[in-house]
Amino acid sequence: AWGIIQDRGGNVLSKFHVDIVGTWQDGTGTLDEHFEYYESEKKQRRVWKIRKLENGNYVGSANDILGEAVGKTVGDAVFWTYKMMIPYKGKDFKVKFDDWIWPLGADAVMNRSEIKKFGFKVGEVTIFMKKRES
Repeated sequence: AWGIIQDRGGNVLSKFHVDIVGTWQDGTGTLDEHFEYYESEKKQRRVWKIRKLENGNYVGSANDILGEAVGKTVGDAVFWTYKMMIPYKGKDFKVKFDDWIWPLGADAVMNRSEIKKFGFKVGEVTIFMKKRES
């Protein structure tokens, strides 16, 4: 997967790629994400644990997510919302993410996230994910 992080004005703050390994076992999905940022030596790992509930709803957690993420299917898309701490200009800020994930054919998805603070949009993350050929 490849992505960018933008500020509220649309300026690109960061570019990255991420290797994601997804598995599903005993009713729990795991997404093991390894991020590398192009403009720095920064690396980051996030491991999601996701459970599907009734009526197209989901709950999830990850090592750097505050509390639980909640999700639901909307047509062919999935909507997620969750809170996390993110660094910005030397400080950590608690923000809310609203994620939309859309399928792009059989082997790709697009993830568009709005980052909000006090209900106001402060940034966006856009990620394109393509399944590796086996």
